Amino acid sequence: MLNFLKGAAVEEPVDAFAFVLAGLARLAKSCDTLDEAIREQLQAIAAGCAIGRTSLPVAFRQYLRRPGPSDAPLAKVACEFDLELVETLAVRLAIAAEQDLLTGHLLAHLHHPLACTRPTIGLLAQAYSPEDVHHAVHALGQGNAVRCGMLELCGDGPLPEQQVRVPLATAMVLQDLESSWPGTSPVPQDQAAIPLGKIADARAAALARRLQVCNGACPVLVVRSGDTPEARAAAARVAALCNAKAVLVHTDQLMGMSPWLVLSGAIPVFSQWLAPGERKSVPVVPGYSGPIILLSGPEGDFESDGRTIIDWRLGVPAMSERSDLWTAAIGDRALANRLAAEHRHSAGRIAALASKAREQLALCEEDGNGGTLSYAHIRTVSRRGDASGLGALAELVPNEVGDEALVVTAALRQELESLVTRCRMREQFAQSLGPSIRARYRPSVRALFVGPSGTGKTLAAGWLASRLGIPLFRVDLSAVTSKYIGETEKNLSQLLARAEQNEVLLLFDEADSLFGKRTDIHEANDRFANAQTNYLLQRMESYDGIVVLTSNGRSRFDDAFSRRFDAIVVFPLPGPEERRDL
Repeated sequence: MLNFLKGAAVEEPVDAFAFVLAGLARLAKSCDTLDEAIREQLQAIAAGCAIGRTSLPVAFRQYLRRPGPSDAPLAKVACEFDLELVETLAVRLAIAAEQDLLTGHLLAHLHHPLACTRPTIGLLAQAYSPEDVHHAVHALGQGNAVRCGMLELCGDGPLPEQQVRVPLATAMVLQDLESSWPGTSPVPQDQAAIPLGKIADARAAALARRLQVCNGACPVLVVRSGDTPEARAAAARVAALCNAKAVLVHTDQLMGMSPWLVLSGAIPVFSQWLAPGERKSVPVVPGYSGPIILLSGPEGDFESDGRTIIDWRLGVPAMSERSDLWTAAIGDRALANRLAAEHRHSAGRIAALASKAREQLALCEEDGNGGTLSYAHIRTVSRRGDASGLGALAELVPNEVGDEALVVTAALRQELESLVTRCRMREQFAQSLGPSIRARYRPSVRALFVGPSGTGKTLAAGWLASRLGIPLFRVDLSAVTSKYIGETEKNLSQLLARAEQNEVLLLFDEADSLFGKRTDIHEANDRFANAQTNYLLQRMESYDGIVVLTSNGRSRFDDAFSRRFDAIVVFPLPGPEERRDL
């Protein structure tokens, strides 16, 4: 404001604000409370903006085709959202009213006797569309600027008396300033930098091309993974390949976000974990037609009226790719080969374990116990179960159980040793099978420990986890089960998906309460209980991790589920020799 009201007439428009002031000059003629010098200077600005015989709207339209650097964002959103000239000028004036004290004073004079320091729809229509005020009022009250949230209406009076404002985040980015939309945050740098592997990177590049080549609304990309940091890394990678940045949206107040996304060069990333069989609509950002990324679990489905939906499932990388990821993370090829062969970690988990192991090594060096990164460091941080995301549904059992603590018969120990080998070789095991079995083979291990109470079933599960060097999580049945229909399945889906991505040993203690026999349907509860068992049968069939169930009796399980166990280990009561050792 000060730049325009200091001196003589403006011969050429400096920026869009000159056109804004030029439009107010006509109203200033009849404003008795306004200083005469200011009225004259406004008239001079108006004369400078309407070059030759060209009218102000025509001159402003020409200016928007080749705007100055400071008005490039305004011209971009005017084109992107098909704003009318009166809407574009209203946006610029509304920004000035929020940030320039003198502009607010000028508006207060022009609105007299109304006490308004923000522009009203009536004043905007008279200033910038005097030949068709009625249409301008309609455009400002119900036009694209209001529909996409670039302009917000304030007040409860008649439409011409309602004031307009621009959301702060949008106003700042329109002036080429850094801003963040309330309820959003960028993907953390440590998560965005997680290596995904060559195959995933190639897939991300192909998906980025699909998101950019579209007629109308761009597709929705659904990234399915049980590892949240890895899913966010995938979203950030796709956004970067689209020459944009990924922003995590934590709010459902999406009105007005569209212009900010366009000007910030951002792609919204939503997180929605669906229950098995659940269907949800893709979140709608009013006025936004660019790409949308959804982070979800392996189950459920999304639907959208006007957008194509693309699914991308992030699985556990193959052994050779895991070896490359470990090598890049720790720099030791021999150790990387061993870790890749013995553990089926996801890309996100590999990055997390390597980072935690380096932190532990740094602490050891401070204590004078330095050295090189070893398998022991990786094993220690893995056993801690950090960042696995299972804490709300399962309890970490951190105790180390050594060979001397497990007192069992020689035959039982041999069975447990075979189970350890089976777990370690579960990925290579399919190589020795025939094509029919290999086609439907999954690298999972499901074991049932059966025996009376006090025979060491839970202790054996702890020993198994210690031998494998992976964390043991005991499932909290009170947290998993719910009285609400479908919630139990949703909790189990989330639990199993996260366990798959993080390679943990899941322990279902007293599992017959959850995996019990299906019964005849006599009432509604029986039907829902059977549906829950049916889901567990299907999900455990596709589960890629290691799970141990304990029970006092094998007969308590559904027959179909009993056939799905890879090992059934019977724990007898200890004999005289075992009792003496205990």
